[in-house]
Amino acid sequence: MADMAADVERAILHLLPTTDLPESRVLEAMRYGCLNGGKRLRPFLVCQSAALFGVNPDCALRVAVAVEFVHSYSLVHDDLPAMDDGDLRRGQPTVHRKFDEATAILAGDGLLTYAFEVLADPATHEDPNVRCQLVAALAKAAGPHGMVGGQMLDLIAEHETFDLGTTTRLQRMKTGDMIAFSCEAGGILGKAPPPQRLALRAYAHDLGLAFQIVDDLLDIEGTEAETGKSVGRDAQAGKATFVSILGQDRARSQAAMLAVQAKAHLEIFDGRADILKAVADFVVARRT
Repeated sequence: MADMAADVERAILHLLPTTDLPESRVLEAMRYGCLNGGKRLRPFLVCQSAALFGVNPDCALRVAVAVEFVHSYSLVHDDLPAMDDGDLRRGQPTVHRKFDEATAILAGDGLLTYAFEVLADPATHEDPNVRCQLVAALAKAAGPHGMVGGQMLDLIAEHETFDLGTTTRLQRMKTGDMIAFSCEAGGILGKAPPPQRLALRAYAHDLGLAFQIVDDLLDIEGTEAETGKSVGRDAQAGKATFVSILGQDRARSQAAMLAVQAKAHLEIFDGRADILKAVADFVVARRT
């Protein structure tokens, strides 16, 4: 993952070079918003799933960067005063604290739209049908029936009490759908048969829920130094989380069970997906 993170950062620097144009401030904020560390889990999933089908690594890396642009945009906007009002992200001041609120909004907008420009470029894949599938799938994962809809539910949860089913749907939309796209993108790039694409999506569904449960646990058990962001904010905001509903012990057991389920979906690949299996263990054990 560290090697992949370095590759992603080099690709981001290539796609977001410095400039002396008058609008350089927003480009600087875009770079700041996606270059200050991070696990790069989603790009890693893109590249590992693509490797299962022998996809050109350079093509996979472009899709990985597009995913990271969308993920980073969501964090920039999520940290805004009107949303979670965060001061720290990845151990650094959030974009609106480093620059200003208007620049942060534009930086998020720029990252989101640029992601689709990258996907639509022939350099991402020679087949225009593949590029169209990537654009459509990412738009669905990030839009009102995916991440944006999940963020809306997250805001509503500050004022309404959600049951486990609604909380699971919230987290699937807010976090899980982007993780699912990251896993399925390799199958799209490699023109994989439906059973294998479905296996990747099922793996990602369980992985995404396990990831979110651990996030909820870290918000209670983790430290600012470990997570690189403020902790305890979910409880302060009164948000419905897996931990608030299940308790810490049951939530931890649920995350472990989901990791086991996630790995089982990969048996269709006959041992070629061992790194993806290891990711499921990493997600449950992580402290960041």
